[in-house]
Amino acid sequence: MRYAQIRSMDISNGEGVGVSLFVQGCPFHCFNCFNSETWDFNGGKEWTEEIKDKFMKIIDRPYIKRVSFLGGECLAEQNLDGILDLIKEIRISFPEKTIWLYTGFRWNYIMNYQPVETDGFDYFDYIEESYNDGLMEKRKQIISLCDVVIDGEYIDEQKDLTLKWRGSKNQNCIDVKQSLTQNKVVLYCD
Repeated sequence: MRYAQIRSMDISNGEGVGVSLFVQGCPFHCFNCFNSETWDFNGGKEWTEEIKDKFMKIIDRPYIKRVSFLGGECLAEQNLDGILDLIKEIRISFPEKTIWLYTGFRWNYIMNYQPVETDGFDYFDYIEESYNDGLMEKRKQIISLCDVVIDGEYIDEQKDLTLKWRGSKNQNCIDVKQSLTQNKVVLYCD
């Protein structure tokens, strides 16, 4: 896994004061993406044990209530193992912290295995490979360990600056625990 940036005191990518990790690499390439410098999977910096230890020390601060994962694309194949290991460790070490994850993938595509057509990325070409090599199960496991997921690609034509914690109207701010309990998407906020 590679990363682009760590924000040690972030108030814009989730509720309350948090820490944000921007992973490197994204297959979506949304038009007018605010973070296009994270698209290249070979860009950014290498995620090492030393960086992870520093990240965990930042999370351990008492005023940090949330950890957010953004990108790039957290659920891209190249980032799955690193994100899964990191979220598991955070859940064990800091069970009181909330975990937010931003992804261009749609909830139903991953959690219910329902392919979704969208502009800009052809899930149908991607789907066969993802089912056969266990990528979908890893994505589902990662999402299940989060508290809030912002799903869906950014769509510039649906940009709305009044939305909380997301950039375009097609994106959902999902309460993961309630959604899993009720077996349907339950929004964290409208």
